[in-house]
Amino acid sequence: DRELVLEAVRQNGNALHFAAEPLKSDRELVLEAVHQSGVALQHAAAPLQADRELVLDAVRQNGVALHFAAEPLMSDRELVLEAVCQ
Repeated sequence: DRELVLEAVRQNGNALHFAAEPLKSDRELVLEAVHQSGVALQHAAAPLQADRELVLDAVRQNGVALHFAAEPLMSDRELVLEAVCQ
């Protein structure tokens, strides 16, 4: 149930790990998860790990989240600077 998972990730972003695979592709749900815990990005579907805006939000919450971004984003200057500043 999407609403149940949404409430869970608002409490603990890493609850995304236990979500059904289709929900890991739900941008709104993943955005809520990374706002709560940036490293929840590791549980997101690959296309969302390549979403620069979503990755930026995750990195702003926790710089370690850059480690879970898609390869091309790992060398993005702004993302790297945000991660280092955390």
